[in-house]
Amino acid sequence: MTPQTIRFSVAPMMDWTTRDCRAFHRVLSRRARLYTEMVTTGAVIHGDRERLLGFSEAEHPVAVQLGGSDPAELARAARICADLGYDEVNLNVGCPSDRVQDGRFGACLMREPALVADCVAAMKAAVAVPVTVKCRIGVDDQDPEAALDTLADAVVAAGVDALVVHARKAWLQGLSPKENRDVPPLDYGRVHRLKARLPDLPIALNGGLVSLEACRAELGHVDGVMLGRAAYHDPELLLRVDPELFDAQAPVADPFEAVAAFEPYVARRLAEGVRLSSITRHMLGLFAGRPGARTWRRHLAMEAVKPGAGLETLRAALEHVRRSDAGADETREHAA
Repeated sequence: MTPQTIRFSVAPMMDWTTRDCRAFHRVLSRRARLYTEMVTTGAVIHGDRERLLGFSEAEHPVAVQLGGSDPAELARAARICADLGYDEVNLNVGCPSDRVQDGRFGACLMREPALVADCVAAMKAAVAVPVTVKCRIGVDDQDPEAALDTLADAVVAAGVDALVVHARKAWLQGLSPKENRDVPPLDYGRVHRLKARLPDLPIALNGGLVSLEACRAELGHVDGVMLGRAAYHDPELLLRVDPELFDAQAPVADPFEAVAAFEPYVARRLAEGVRLSSITRHMLGLFAGRPGARTWRRHLAMEAVKPGAGLETLRAALEHVRRSDAGADETREHAA
């Protein structure tokens, strides 16, 4: 992988970065790298692959994030994902949930860098696509200087193609997964020092980034940035990614064009039997901060869940925003 490959990505987020969410985000940015929710090796090997791993060609570049700690199972799962067409296989070494700990994967693997290296080596031997790791700077009472260096050195020796670092510790005892996203203090400097020590390893920074201005500041120190909740709750932010971070034209001019461009995808998914609400729940934040945003959210929340809801429901919600936007423009003209 090159630094440009990981320059901007949307983080893997459970229950959020579904195929419908990713397809919507791709309408807003052609260059952002998109990630699936974490999928366990057992689910990949034994589960419903179309439901868990299905994606549209338009999503590329798209990466799959795997959860597991058995090298042989990870190699098998990685091979399945690569054969399905994913552009990257990412190993989760950062999730702090109890369920993940019980399965001996996620953030608790920060304590087992040799095992993580074995997992990476097995996946690298199994697939031709890049194999990456997403980790924390440490867990519990670990010293982040030693913990992150030890893990990074181990996976580099195993051939890892890139490292994404969530710049917080994970507290596996006493904090919930939600608290682990906010309570442990951010330490961007630790990630900067890692990059300075390993200049040839592509490194992306994750955690606490809420604006493209903050992203640009961090890109002076690392190769890439990864946004999570900020991109999900205010997806219009993604419209600025291509022009501001890649010097490329945005795929659509504004959120209104984005909805229109997304309609054919929505129509296909509805024809497959997917409920409209399963798609539009990922669009609720699109007009955040604009006149009509509340009406947009309310209309979709109330109407998209109804049996048979279709494109007319989405168009009606959009019309509410158009009217509010036009009214706001008129008010501004009178004020001037």
